Amino acid sequence: MKLIKCRRLIKLPIILGLTTIIVLIVGNYWLTRAIAITPVEDIPEEILRTEIITVGRSPLDGKLLTAAEYAELQAQLQISPPPKLNSQIREQVFLLQIRKTLLQLFPFLNI
Repeated sequence: MKLIKCRRLIKLPIILGLTTIIVLIVGNYWLTRAIAITPVEDIPEEILRTEIITVGRSPLDGKLLTAAEYAELQAQLQISPPPKLNSQIREQVFLLQIRKTLLQLFPFLNI
């Protein structure tokens, strides 16, 4: 009888110890995976807000422009806006956009 109680008393600390170790290892693993650390190359937003932008993208073709070229292009676009598309082409694009939306909402349509 004493031998059975002695075995139980020995098993209990072993089980508790192993359970604690497993919980600590798993908890540490999930904790390190859950913490989002910003990468070193990520510039803080406070610095980005104070940064002077010296390059821009062309609204026409997306090319990189210097600040002077960008200002010149904006002034030129205010004087003479870019040519508009033919009305038939604009109508075709509009119909294609409607068709795409309808197919996303009702995929079973055969249009």
